[in-house]
Amino acid sequence: MDALNKKILQRLQANARQSHVEIGRQVGISSPAVNERIKKMEDAGIIKGYRTEVSPFECGYQLKAIITLRAFMGKLKPFLDKVKQFEEVVNCYRITGNENIVLEVVLANQKHLEQFIDELIVYGETKTQIVLSKVVDNNPIKPI
Repeated sequence: MDALNKKILQRLQANARQSHVEIGRQVGISSPAVNERIKKMEDAGIIKGYRTEVSPFECGYQLKAIITLRAFMGKLKPFLDKVKQFEEVVNCYRITGNENIVLEVVLANQKHLEQFIDELIVYGETKTQIVLSKVVDNNPIKPI
């Protein structure tokens, strides 16, 4: 990872839709050189993909919550298989400490939250916090 690749990554993190020509202008190399470097970073797994970020609120989800789960004995593996099927789950992390799992979920309303928790409690003890606002928006990883 050289300084030029770091600059290209920073440009892509700022706006992944900008053209290779524009990135080349910003970092001082040609469009084909930008294309080649991006392709190599994709092949090396440095760039894992591109995505469209969707506003949950505009799609009808009025509630965002952080839920921790402390799995019952023998229920962690079944939960890890099941969690991939929950449409409500935005992110799921396996963590250290008393709880095993942290979930970031989006839900339509309080009733939806209640139903979702009812599905989770067969796997373990839950704790739920309602998200009020996002303090940091898009904190991209800075290349080392």
